[in-house]
Amino acid sequence: MKFRVNRDVLAEAVAWAARVLPSRPAAPVLSGLLLEAGEDLTLSAFDYDVSAQATIEADVSEPGSVLIPGRLLAEITRALPGEQVELVTEGAEAILTCGSAEFALVTMPVEDFPTMPKMPPVIGAIGGGVFASAVGQVAPAASRDDTLPMLTGIRVDIEGEQVAMAATDRYRIAARDFAWRPAQPDTNVSAMVPARVLVEVAKSLRGGEVAIAMGGGVAGFESVGRSTTVRLLDEQFIDYRSRLTNDWSIKADVRVQPFIDAIKRVALVAERNTAIRLTFTEGQVKIQAGGGELGRGVEVLDCELRGEPLQIGFQSHFLLDGLAGVDSEYARLNMDSPTRPALITNVPGDAEPAFRYLVMSLRLG
Repeated sequence: MKFRVNRDVLAEAVAWAARVLPSRPAAPVLSGLLLEAGEDLTLSAFDYDVSAQATIEADVSEPGSVLIPGRLLAEITRALPGEQVELVTEGAEAILTCGSAEFALVTMPVEDFPTMPKMPPVIGAIGGGVFASAVGQVAPAASRDDTLPMLTGIRVDIEGEQVAMAATDRYRIAARDFAWRPAQPDTNVSAMVPARVLVEVAKSLRGGEVAIAMGGGVAGFESVGRSTTVRLLDEQFIDYRSRLTNDWSIKADVRVQPFIDAIKRVALVAERNTAIRLTFTEGQVKIQAGGGELGRGVEVLDCELRGEPLQIGFQSHFLLDGLAGVDSEYARLNMDSPTRPALITNVPGDAEPAFRYLVMSLRLG
C-alpha cells in the first residue's frame, strides 16, 4: 500500500473519524483506524455501536489497506508540517513521511477489524445548519446518566415534511420542530438516537446538506464524503407534547442576551444547588442570588409582563440552557405559579414557537 495526500485534508479526515474511537475499547483492534486506498482513500472507525467513515482524494500508487492506532495517528497528522504526506506499508509497519518528519507506526491485523455496518435506506435530507441548530437546542436537556438509557437519547419523530426532536433528563424537556425534505411524502418514522452521537454528527456535518437514513435499528447520517451510523436506543419515551401545552396565566418577554448576561453575573454568588430568584413585576424582572457566605447579587432588566406579578426560582444552568436555545431577540417565559414548571420559548408572533423548553422551578425558602 502506498499513497500521497494533502496534509490538511488527511489531518481533518483522521480527526473526524477518530472522534468515535472508544476511550476504553473492548478489544485493542477497536482503537484502530482502518485506511483503505483504492481510487480514493477511505478512513473508517467502528466500535460496534457507532461507525464513522470519511473518503478523501489521494494519489494512490499501490492500493491496499492498513489498520493504525487511531488516536496516535490523529495526534501525528495534526502535528505534521504543511507538506504532502506519504504513507507506505512495510511488513508490520506503516511508514509515514512528511517533509523532514518520518514515523514508523506499528500496525494491527486488518482481518481482525469488524465489518462496517451498511448505511440504511435514506429517508430524507436537511440543510446542515438547520440540523445543527435543532440538535444544539434539544441536546442540553438529555441526561448523561447511562443507567437510564432512554433519557440519554434524542427522540426524533418524522411525519411527512415535519420533524420533531425532544430530549429530557426528568428536570427539563427541550423540543424543536422543523421542516425537511423527505424522500417519500408519506414518511412516518420514530427513533431514539443517542444524544452524544447526534451532537457530534451535527457539529461535523453542518457545512452541507445532510442525508438521514434509518432502518434495522440503525440511524445513518451522510454529507460531503462523510458518513456515520449509530445503533438506536429503545423507542420508549415520555408523552412530552402534553406537558408543553397549557393555558399559561403569566407571560414575560425579556431580551435574551442581556438576560443571559445578567443571570451569569448574579450566579457568581449563588451557592451550589441554590436558586436564581426571578421577581417579575410590571415593566421589569429582578434577578437575585446568594445571601449566604459568598454574599448577594441583584440586577434588574426591562420586561414586558402579562399577568400577575410572580417570584419564581430556577437552577441557573438549567435556565441558561433554555435561554441559549432561543433564536429570537426576546425570550418568553410562560408561567402559572412559583411551584410549577415554566415554559421558555422564542417569541413567535402569531405562529407556534418552534423551540420549547420546559424547566422545573425550585422551591424558594
